[in-house]
Amino acid sequence: MGSGFSKMKKQRKQMEEQFARMQEELANSEHEGSAGGGLVKIVLTGDKNIKSIKISPECVDKEDVEGLQDLIIAAFNDAAARVEASSPMNGFIQ
Repeated sequence: MGSGFSKMKKQRKQMEEQFARMQEELANSEHEGSAGGGLVKIVLTGDKNIKSIKISPECVDKEDVEGLQDLIIAAFNDAAARVEASSPMNGFIQ
């Protein structure tokens, strides 16, 4: 009985280490999202922190600030969806 418990503890530790490695890999990954046919691009890290934003000058219009804001939100959401899709835990944890 004791050796079975030791084996389970060892397996648990291996799973925890594997999970930690997967989390680190995800956090270090980068995912680009875009909107407006590429007018706005956002790069997120795997833990959904913004790494960069690129805005094409032709979509900057003083008369349509709300349109630019919408493009930024859409690009962020696109990048966030790509992070979720690439996660090794996708569909595993809800």
